[in-house]
Amino acid sequence: MKNVLVVGGGGREHAIIMKLAESPHVGKLYCAPGNGGISKYAECFSVGATDVDGIVALAKQLRPDMVVVAPDDPLVLGMVDSLQAEGFMTFGPKANAAIIEGSKVFSKELMKKYNIPTAFYEVFTESEKAIAYLKEQNSYPAVIKADGLALGKGVIIAQNEEEAVAAVHEMIDELKFGKSSARIVIEEFLTGPEVSVLSFTDGKTLVPMISSMDHKRALDGDKGLNTGGMGTVSPNPCYTEDIAKECMEKIFLPTMNAMNSEGRTFEGCLYFGLMITPKGPKVIEYNCRFGDPETQVVLPMLDADLYEIFEAIYNHQLDKVDIKWHKGSCACVVMASGGYPESYPKGIKMNGFDEKGQVEGCFVYHAGTKLDEKGDFLTNGGRVIGVTAKGNDLQAALDKAYEGVSKISFEGAHYRKDIGQRALKALS
Repeated sequence: MKNVLVVGGGGREHAIIMKLAESPHVGKLYCAPGNGGISKYAECFSVGATDVDGIVALAKQLRPDMVVVAPDDPLVLGMVDSLQAEGFMTFGPKANAAIIEGSKVFSKELMKKYNIPTAFYEVFTESEKAIAYLKEQNSYPAVIKADGLALGKGVIIAQNEEEAVAAVHEMIDELKFGKSSARIVIEEFLTGPEVSVLSFTDGKTLVPMISSMDHKRALDGDKGLNTGGMGTVSPNPCYTEDIAKECMEKIFLPTMNAMNSEGRTFEGCLYFGLMITPKGPKVIEYNCRFGDPETQVVLPMLDADLYEIFEAIYNHQLDKVDIKWHKGSCACVVMASGGYPESYPKGIKMNGFDEKGQVEGCFVYHAGTKLDEKGDFLTNGGRVIGVTAKGNDLQAALDKAYEGVSKISFEGAHYRKDIGQRALKALS
């Protein structure tokens, strides 16, 4: 039996752990730092996900057969490189490939060089020049992105000049996202349905996963601030077979090949954030890892052994694995702390769970929870849980997920009541 250490402590990691637990190859599961819900399925260690030396030391102590590095920050910091240098089998890209998410400027220039369809853009390090460019373009909405990682919050869609100028000053002059926003990308605003497609790749073979649709805004009707994601559904009805073929031909394989040509072979989960524009699919962003909360609706639909896939990617034998998907749909509704995505309280008692932090008929992926001494689940983050359900169709999956939400309560809890409505509209 293979023992696996998963690095990270959110809903995505909980989903990865639950899928690995289904594998007949997997014995013990470890997680660092983990969370309250994860601790019911894996042994957790309080080592931070970005503590490269700490994780390497923990791996040396535990001697797992594989280490799965799930979040973006440690991948960009080179955690996989450090673990491989110590002889560990890993899942996740090395730092020189993780830059595809770590730097927006890198990814935009890669797309330009290899003719991968994306929005027109310019790069700036000085606010005066950025503002002059915005005034000259005079085209709104305008998209302003921090170059580096910013917890999914480094993108401002400015509706007018005033908002755009404020965003530029905040990013470049006030370094709102630290060094991540010392350089910014200003790009044209694309329109059309958004699609998330995660893919498995070992640098030779690329296998797209089932598509999904994220809901980024905090409030119903896609209003409010941008968040890390308030819910997801899978598959995404806007992603037709014809569009999938076009994406494979013009985006997915060209990206894998471009990274190989640059000497940055990507091994792991490569995430494509796409916009289906009137001129065809274009890349909005790349991620170097499983999306959160997309993973929570994609992995339950996987009809294959996740450990075998991870091992095959490490050994560059992904072409030998048969990857299938369940029929039907999956839906995830995120329950967040009051005040999220801005400031919010922690340590609020949660009710409605069984002893493993679940509710009947749904799987609850814990994102920001902890256990107290009495064994009660407490809130410990902005996005607290993702209540997830499968169904024969999207409506059935949504009904089941919302029924699960109705059984769980904690003070200040907020969640969107319209997850999946755009997808249902697209189906009708």
